[in-house]
Amino acid sequence: MKSSLTIGELAARFGLPAHVLRHWENAGLLAPARHESGHRRYGDADLRRVAMILMGKEAGLSLRTLAELLSTGDPMDHADLLKEHLAVLDRRIAEAQAAKSLIEHALSCPHDFGDCPHARERIESRIPGGLTGS
Repeated sequence: MKSSLTIGELAARFGLPAHVLRHWENAGLLAPARHESGHRRYGDADLRRVAMILMGKEAGLSLRTLAELLSTGDPMDHADLLKEHLAVLDRRIAEAQAAKSLIEHALSCPHDFGDCPHARERIESRIPGGLTGS
């Protein structure tokens, strides 16, 4: 067998607990070779695969989506999944930008929070059906 890593060596290389690699294997993301003794052995292709999984997780992809993306030789075979996730990221970015704007306004507003017309407008816009008028 060519040079390969044990599960502990691979985990240490990426700073992961070994149980994470076992979980990814159970989720269908990794399929390590087995030594004649039955122990997992990881090669260069597995190193690349772990790096891709980590990149996908950093991008906010679920393990299920990653398994589907990595089920073929090229993740671009599933451009539809990537486009769906891009729409989710766009929505999350817009929500984060709105939250940032709200906090920036709160920090710079000369009014007390309860007297701020902007804060009042934002609060009232979140009340389903509006205020009762009392």
